[in-house]
Amino acid sequence: MVYSAPLHRFPLNTQPLKVTMLPINNALSCCTSPAVQHVLHIACTTAIAAGSIIKQQFNQPHDIRKKGAINLVTETDLAAEAHILKALQRETPGIPVMAEESSQSISVRDQPLYWVVDPLDGTTNFAHGVPHFAVSIALFDAQQPKVAAIYHPILDELYCASLGGGAWLNDNRLCVTQTDTLIDALVATGFPYDIDQTLPQVIRQLERVLPAVRDIRRAGAAALDLAYVACGRLDGFYEINLQPWDTAAGWLLVTEAGGKLSDFNGAPYSPFVPQTLATNGHLHSALLKLL
Repeated sequence: MVYSAPLHRFPLNTQPLKVTMLPINNALSCCTSPAVQHVLHIACTTAIAAGSIIKQQFNQPHDIRKKGAINLVTETDLAAEAHILKALQRETPGIPVMAEESSQSISVRDQPLYWVVDPLDGTTNFAHGVPHFAVSIALFDAQQPKVAAIYHPILDELYCASLGGGAWLNDNRLCVTQTDTLIDALVATGFPYDIDQTLPQVIRQLERVLPAVRDIRRAGAAALDLAYVACGRLDGFYEINLQPWDTAAGWLLVTEAGGKLSDFNGAPYSPFVPQTLATNGHLHSALLKLL
């Protein structure tokens, strides 16, 4: 199937989906069209395949390079991205890809339809032997995520979502928490790579948020932070200066699970803005006031 227009204009794939052993049959059955089923299946299978590469290389010596003072890339980031690009180009040859390690790919945001890929979100964790990282893949249609897959290879957890079809973890439907008071909330955050320039803002936000909530976690993988909001392990998450590939898939997971995203002014969310607030919805206004 060759894609050259927004997804809703594609000719439908009339071939039935192959029965899969992946935990996504319920997720596929809730997709709004066969075309959406098709691309969700591609996102999930590709994320799991890339995750297998990452898991195989996790306990091996790494070639660690610096993209910035504290921003790392390993041979595994590159291997996982190469596999994802090859798979997406084979399965959806007309759809361009925005990927973290492909420096020029940010320009595809002007296209009506494109993939957004983080081949290894949590590279610093991976490089230091911390088993908390993920593959993140999303398909954007008219600047909105249409399907999403986030795969945690160490825990073998596959999060996926389709627009209007719900969010899922290993084929169990997800729902955000019902927590409605900050003192009962577990919130996550992250620190930007330009912390030398943004430290005063980060500290100010911590000084406001930390005393108001039950506790804060900083785990080092924004895609998983968003997935954890979607599945109810966290009540909220905020961070500054994330990149589109960090949040593209998680954005759809959270909203399809009943949560909410915005910038720190409460404006509608975009992964191309430098502020991300994701919550269960009940806590959104209260957290906005602190940020």
